[in-house]
Amino acid sequence: MARFELKLPKMGESVAEATITNWLKEVGDRIEADEAVLEIATDKVDSEVPSEVSGVLVEQLFGKDDLVQVGQTIAIIETEGDAPAETKAEEVAVPEAVAEIEKTIEAVKETVSVPQDFASSDKFFSPLVKNIAKEEGVSIAELDSIQGSGKDGRVTKEDILKYIEDRKSGVVLAPKAVEETPKATVETVKTVQTPEPVVQKSQQAVPVSVNGGDEIIEMDRMRKLISGYMVASVQTSAHVQSFIEVDVTNIVKWRDKVKTAFEKREGEKLTFTPIMMEAVAKALKDFPGMNISVDGEYIIKKKNINLGMAAALPNGNLIVPVIKNADQLNLVGMAKAVNDLGNRAKAGKLKPDDTQGGTYTVTNVGTFGSVFGTPIINQPQVGILALGAIRKVPAVIETPEGDFIGIRQKMFLSHSYDHRVVDGALGGSFVKRVAEYLEAFDVDRDF
Repeated sequence: MARFELKLPKMGESVAEATITNWLKEVGDRIEADEAVLEIATDKVDSEVPSEVSGVLVEQLFGKDDLVQVGQTIAIIETEGDAPAETKAEEVAVPEAVAEIEKTIEAVKETVSVPQDFASSDKFFSPLVKNIAKEEGVSIAELDSIQGSGKDGRVTKEDILKYIEDRKSGVVLAPKAVEETPKATVETVKTVQTPEPVVQKSQQAVPVSVNGGDEIIEMDRMRKLISGYMVASVQTSAHVQSFIEVDVTNIVKWRDKVKTAFEKREGEKLTFTPIMMEAVAKALKDFPGMNISVDGEYIIKKKNINLGMAAALPNGNLIVPVIKNADQLNLVGMAKAVNDLGNRAKAGKLKPDDTQGGTYTVTNVGTFGSVFGTPIINQPQVGILALGAIRKVPAVIETPEGDFIGIRQKMFLSHSYDHRVVDGALGGSFVKRVAEYLEAFDVDRDF
């Protein structure tokens, strides 16, 4: 029998870790090759981890809700057949070292009187932080008292190592020592040593009255993430909006004329979204100042134009898959990219890398009948464009023979942008350029 290490696979250039959300197989279960073993979640996408081999799951190295780094071993699968030659050689070469390690482990076990129960804490601690805490005898109470510098206040490796160093030097006191110290001394230590919180605390929520007929539903993981992103974006960027009305009558007529032939030739439905995305990509090339991000006091000009496409999921949540190098696609390529990402988003088949690297975002609020909206910027981008519903409206039509009233197809474009780095001239000029491209659409063009 051979033992196979199932590792957390690489999920994209910018994805370094994932959280285990559910084990689909338990210890002792039979697993076939390519069969899903567990479900994981990054900060935006949920996915499954399949097994590369057939065998029996003999060990789970992490539990539900544990944070795992890419490349870490998460499970051991026992396969039929002999172990690889390299593994045998290693096992034969180090029997004495293994025995020595086992002795050391037993010795450490004898020195530990009470095992740490991390489940008693409301905070999340990574496996690495837990291991360091166990080795250094840091109690749960001490861990809870550490001000974390990681995301959402998480305690990082650096945080706990600094705490241990400070405790050894007497800068901070363990809970037991504090209890035995006179109150005045404790207050002095707290006054001198307690650092100011790195993250500004949000205002306390207003109490909500609940009666017997109300139903209380906990937010799911994705909704909690979306909630955090939206609040953080509003607190980070100075949102300002520009609105412009666009006559898209020519686009509507052209699409009605070619959509059947397009679907027959390309095998794809032609919606208005790829036409709009094509115009946005062109405008971003004209105004590269909108294709940037902000890092502190620095502005980062993005080389590629990667358009985020906000998509509503069946459960009501929102996700933003990204069309990479959108300016290099023709209308057919844009339509295929839009349909592919949209279909995979609805089916829950997006990969983590599909939501990474966006430089500007477009959201179609008109899908739900909204005339226009004021969307929140997708950080760290500096702009987002909302497409309103297309409506038949009476409009003044100018001709060489004079003006007259006619029925036209119109829509609103709502542009939200970050006033820290984008002023009204740029924000307004950009959305006006998008409108110009749409109104100048060539009705004689081929698709």
